[in-house]
Amino acid sequence: MQENQQVVFLSDGRDDVQNLQHHLSPQAEHLLDWFHVTMRLTVMNQMAKGLPKTIGEGEDEYSLREPVAKLLESIKWYLWHGNVYQALQKVGFLLIDLDGASFDKEDARIDKLLKTAQEFQTYISRNRDYIPNYGERYRNGEPISTGFVESAVNQVVSKRMAKKQQMQWSQRGAHLLLQVRARVLNDDWEDVFREWYPGFRPRPERAA
Repeated sequence: MQENQQVVFLSDGRDDVQNLQHHLSPQAEHLLDWFHVTMRLTVMNQMAKGLPKTIGEGEDEYSLREPVAKLLESIKWYLWHGNVYQALQKVGFLLIDLDGASFDKEDARIDKLLKTAQEFQTYISRNRDYIPNYGERYRNGEPISTGFVESAVNQVVSKRMAKKQQMQWSQRGAHLLLQVRARVLNDDWEDVFREWYPGFRPRPERAA
């Protein structure tokens, strides 16, 4: 990386990661990874499906589940378009609805979603300067998420080094294994063997 190179950093919004990115390239563009935004919204949407359909009785009865779902959809729409101000306003309305419902009815599902929504409000507020217009970037072919990087890491690392494999690796052994794994995934492994052993099987002719 050159000192004057334009760099875009995407992160999950944690302070330790962002501090490292700012240290590496203070003038770079720093963005909040869209995947981590939608992940939190998806969790809240799943929790909202378990809410009571209505709260109260008789004339005091009012809907809860549907308005909460609509607010979550609206929050996602505003964040996708980079309108953090409106998104936080909708989060505020969501907190008011959930707080009122929690007061009217003791329900662990409501309390849990209320706490999660409060944490989400803090998360978005703290990272508001790193939230771009994701929709515009997506339409322009610019990155909005690190999913492709995480997928590559999983392909290279997790296949052999996940905890469920119950294997232990030295630093040197892991380094060498990852080089082999990367060569295999890139279809370069046979070419390496041909460099080492000129008599290795010939490259198969590709069909026209």
